[in-house]
Amino acid sequence: MDENAIRQWLIECFGPIQGEMAWSQIANLPEPIREQLLSQDPSRLPKPAEVQSMMQAFTAGGLNTMDDMQRTVQEGPINVKLATSIALQQANGEGSDRTVNAEQGQLARRTVSEANLWLDTVCRFDPVPGEVQLLTRSGWVEGTLDAWAEFAAPVAQSMNDAVASVMSERLGDAFGDGEVAGMFAGPVPIPIPEGMKDPAQLIRLLANTSFAMQLGKAAGAMSHEVRGSFDQGLALLKNPAGALIVQNIMAYADSLDIPVAEVMAFIALQELAHARLFAAVTWLMPRFEALIGKYARGITIDLDAMEEQLRDAASMDPDSLSGAVNLTKVGIPDTPEQQEALASLENLLALVEGWVDCVTWKAGMAHIPHIEQLREMSRRERATGGPAERTFAQLLGMHLRPKRMREAAALWERIGLEDGDDARDTRWSHPDLLPVMPTDDDRSIASAPDDTEVDARPANTDAGSGDDGTTGIDWDAELSKLLDEGLPDDGTSDGDSSGTESSDNYDN
Repeated sequence: MDENAIRQWLIECFGPIQGEMAWSQIANLPEPIREQLLSQDPSRLPKPAEVQSMMQAFTAGGLNTMDDMQRTVQEGPINVKLATSIALQQANGEGSDRTVNAEQGQLARRTVSEANLWLDTVCRFDPVPGEVQLLTRSGWVEGTLDAWAEFAAPVAQSMNDAVASVMSERLGDAFGDGEVAGMFAGPVPIPIPEGMKDPAQLIRLLANTSFAMQLGKAAGAMSHEVRGSFDQGLALLKNPAGALIVQNIMAYADSLDIPVAEVMAFIALQELAHARLFAAVTWLMPRFEALIGKYARGITIDLDAMEEQLRDAASMDPDSLSGAVNLTKVGIPDTPEQQEALASLENLLALVEGWVDCVTWKAGMAHIPHIEQLREMSRRERATGGPAERTFAQLLGMHLRPKRMREAAALWERIGLEDGDDARDTRWSHPDLLPVMPTDDDRSIASAPDDTEVDARPANTDAGSGDDGTTGIDWDAELSKLLDEGLPDDGTSDGDSSGTESSDNYDN
């Protein structure tokens, strides 16, 4: 690399004064190291704007001094400040609104008021006290990232311990005398004071930072996708009344050939139905937290796979270490206890989302002309998720998606038709009263003429007795086939039995 080129790059990254100081540090390095640094391909250097953005994130994340870094390692497995800073940079990126404008806010508040009235006619749960928040993308990040970090903490702790173990025990030779001379590889190695020269301590910091960076990037990306605070099927906000991410709802409506008022009403119904359920069923969120915690605490890291990821890292910096905190690459397959927890979690998610789907449709069918199209698109989105959710899956080791939402919705609809809305909602008064989702065996042997029937027995009955309360349609298989084949180019429904009308005018 031309010396003038790297000198100019440093000045553009750090400013005239700090850039010249960095160049002086390089000029005073031993000749072999200096030649190695200057031999780098200029095209592989990050853009100055990216360097400045990362420096701002690290400053906001409390990584200004070595004392800050030591304190970060001691405080917990995830640097939540850093994750939040990185997420906010993405959430506030180009095209993101910093406030909810008056016109959109008025539409959203009026829609929420109407949706609550519609729900009163079909739901026994009372409206949640307080107001539904109208959030920007950054507001969603600030309101939910602490919850994500809490869910991810057990996984992050396992990751940090594993990274430190691998680096100290298996890659110790790479450190020569057992000390680390610089913080990050690159044009300007940052010297490490005595207190941080222990490889294990330093690598814990790098693992902590790597996990925080990945979490922040995922949350920042998801802030452009979510439209309500319950989109992941969990209560993530401290406000029990929920929230609407107005800009994302407007963008979603713009992508459809459906009036924005209808789209807003449908999403408001979903959000309010979730809020009523979680507020009324006090055991629901603690049950979710217990199941997620049970799964996360059981995660075991494959040290050989992690060592391979670390050896493949281009340099010892947080971005290059991202593969080492990706559970799809370094996690050992689930234990029986984890599989049990995951199955329970998926069933509970399906029951929640199925109930919300059922109630939303019943409340809105007389008011939202295109509710069938919106319902079908919502079902597909909730079953498959998006890129940001896949990133969360890499960090948490699980997909927070209901696999059998259609079955659950049909189950709740049947209970409502046979027993009434009050009896349907009373099933949530205790976990043992919840209806049982049909098992795989139930679905495979079902032969009743009415193949849409599902099991509405309480959870404390035998779900595997092979009674008539089964369904002959394997919705998991049908959805997998749909995803494998890809959606039609015009985005229309492919004729599933949910009763959804197809239309050439509506894209997924």
